[in-house]
Amino acid sequence: MAVDKPLWEPGQARIAGANVTAFARAAIRDWGLKLNTYPDFYRWSVDQPEQFWQSLWQYAGVKAAIRGERVLVHGDRMPGAQWFPDARLNFAENLLRRRDRADAMVFWGEDKVEQRLSHAQLYAGVSRLAQALRAAGVQPGDRVAAYLPNLPETMMAMLAAASIGAVWSSCSPDFGVQGVLDRFGQIKPKVLIAADGYWYNGKSIDTLARVAEIAHQLPTLEHVVLVPYLAQGSVSRDSDISALPNARWMAEFIAPYAARDIEFAQLPFDHPLYIMYSSGTTGMPKCIVHGAGGTLLQHLKEHQLHTDLKPGDRLFYFTTCGWMMWNWLASGLATGATLLLYDGSPFLRRGAILFDFAEAEGMTHLGTSAKFIDAICKINLRPRATHKLLKLRAILSTGSPLAPESFDYVYREIKADICLSSISGGTDIVSCFVLGNPVLPVYRGEIQCRGLGMKVEVYDAQGRPVCGKKGELVCTRPFPSMPIGFWNDPGGKRYHGAYFNKYPNVWCHGDYVELTGHGGMIIYGRSDAVLNPGGVRIGTAEIYRQVEQLEEVLESLVIGQDWNKDVRVVLFVKLREGATLDDALIDKIKNRIRANTSPRHVPAKVLQVADIPRTKSGKIVELAVRNVVHGEAVKNVEALANPDALAHYANRVELQS
Repeated sequence: MAVDKPLWEPGQARIAGANVTAFARAAIRDWGLKLNTYPDFYRWSVDQPEQFWQSLWQYAGVKAAIRGERVLVHGDRMPGAQWFPDARLNFAENLLRRRDRADAMVFWGEDKVEQRLSHAQLYAGVSRLAQALRAAGVQPGDRVAAYLPNLPETMMAMLAAASIGAVWSSCSPDFGVQGVLDRFGQIKPKVLIAADGYWYNGKSIDTLARVAEIAHQLPTLEHVVLVPYLAQGSVSRDSDISALPNARWMAEFIAPYAARDIEFAQLPFDHPLYIMYSSGTTGMPKCIVHGAGGTLLQHLKEHQLHTDLKPGDRLFYFTTCGWMMWNWLASGLATGATLLLYDGSPFLRRGAILFDFAEAEGMTHLGTSAKFIDAICKINLRPRATHKLLKLRAILSTGSPLAPESFDYVYREIKADICLSSISGGTDIVSCFVLGNPVLPVYRGEIQCRGLGMKVEVYDAQGRPVCGKKGELVCTRPFPSMPIGFWNDPGGKRYHGAYFNKYPNVWCHGDYVELTGHGGMIIYGRSDAVLNPGGVRIGTAEIYRQVEQLEEVLESLVIGQDWNKDVRVVLFVKLREGATLDDALIDKIKNRIRANTSPRHVPAKVLQVADIPRTKSGKIVELAVRNVVHGEAVKNVEALANPDALAHYANRVELQS
């Protein structure tokens, strides 16, 4: 449990200057409200959702041909609610508000490539590419698929597709051919945009052969557009692209078109914008369709109110184009921020390259994963002593629960005066349920608050809301960024089954959590991975927190193994080079878990493995390992970044006794 004393509190100047403070004042004035505390403000946002989202639209200055008078129709239905049903807008138009010479994007491709793009250059590039896509026959609703690194050209292509009303879907180029086909094969794209390769850990990886194989197996493709990343901007390439059907380099594709004012298609609020994918580790990936208006409003809220992003700020998130944080990062343009893009390994320069980037570019918001923070803590990186992070106001973390010890590390070794915002949501909602807040204190091990406008509660086993006890994270009222559905899901059966089967008319997210007395949230892991020895529910994060503090342990993974008509806890550990899992270390691990959790948490087995399997976005896959241990098939190993790691868990003699 977290202690009562906060690790950080915002000063009065920061509170007074925060966007959320200005927004609250405007709402109080416009609606005649009496809101004295932040909890009052949160309650208003969920009890009066029409007032809240209408106020946000106005505060954020959403650009639309029509907003309409109606804000919410069928607000008692989940799913089935409709937001701003009369509105007509364009997502890309809201992100391309600026056309000046200030930086829109700064890109580092490890230490190999640097690019800088102004808002004027971005607008011009989107204009030319949108014209080329229209000429290629792309219309509203057509799918444009991308197999690209996190490049400025990737942002440009997404915005060009969105300006037309085409639906964007992307995978990062570290996906294998089958993993891409499992995703793009379901959505039947008209255009594929791909790079010639990418850099990782100082090495170049050519992907043109994979692109050719993918293109040949997507029969609906009419055009392939190639970005010469490894050539560092050169159109002239030695590689032969004649094997690629209808393939052109991007410079050739847009060459006939001069920049001009973009024709932004004005489309319904729920017009499809993105198709995103579930991890796919338990079967074919689900194709989750997100609407333009809901994505825009939710991201504006999260950026401006919860992250305190302002025009001219410099926003960074370490992400690939196969993770929803890329889509979240892109929306920073709607606030007038500069996007700092990085592609490659975050551990170059002995783990310091992201902080080099932060110092060089005056980064104001640094986003990364909990695993990265844990990793740089283990190698004793001390950015506070080596880097000038004068403009850095916020650090954001997601991907897995941020351990309390990682909170300590951030304030001790990165920056003392920082809003550390652990955030959690998912691809399912292309946003967050719980996240940071610039006007609230940060408590050790806790996410600061529930998202404004999101009626998030914790349900016990009987479906009753609880506080201070562990349970299921649910959302009991509609919100704008709910998916508009799954692709190829007649009648919405798969969509309904994914989120609404457990509690009728309530979104059940699948996280095992606790709502604290501070109004914050502690996440203990995925509820489908919760351990259940002797009928006692245990969140996996509770064990990881203890084990991974040990110097000998780099990473761990825990599962429940069916055993003698019960479940026993089995812990797998990846050790530092030179460390050995002997009886003394096993005892050390068990004693630490017992002393800091409970006897029920202590694993029956502790086994050493060479690697921990994880998804492309870095999340460990407990369910896939559990399947392997029980002799069951893992249905989609292409979803894993390191599928060979599963071999370390199969047919282990130690698991038979």
